[in-house]
Amino acid sequence: SMKAAKGHVFKYGDNVDTDVIIPARYLNSSDPKELATHCMEDIDKDFVKKVKAGDIIVANKNFGCGSSREHAPIAIKASVIAETFARIFYRNAINIGLPIIECPEAAKAIEAGDEVEVDFDSGIITDKTKNTSYQGQAFPPFMQKIIDCEGLVNYINQK
Repeated sequence: SMKAAKGHVFKYGDNVDTDVIIPARYLNSSDPKELATHCMEDIDKDFVKKVKAGDIIVANKNFGCGSSREHAPIAIKASVIAETFARIFYRNAINIGLPIIECPEAAKAIEAGDEVEVDFDSGIITDKTKNTSYQGQAFPPFMQKIIDCEGLVNYINQK
């Protein structure tokens, strides 16, 4: 079973593209720590200063659209709940073991700063601030294994 995420919410809108997640000017680095220091900086200067382990990005439609940048999910040090994800981003996220979950109701209702817990095994998202919960798309077991192993390559190497 996958570790639940529990933390505070950073809220963004529709069409957060890969160029926002990691600006093109930093793409010459492939060091995850370096990339993470620039995540979201063009729309939210404070994100990297404030984000902590367990925190959760909540966004609306089409999160991770734009060019199929493998750097984008690597730069994010938080779980992501969105109304919908761009397909390529979704695939890249699974490949590197970034826990993401689609849930339109949660994406609309949860607000910045709320304390939220995500149970990836069941897909249940609980907003502890508002005392509400939502049923998101639970991961199929094989995807949970990939994310547990922190990515597809490690998962394959373990087989």
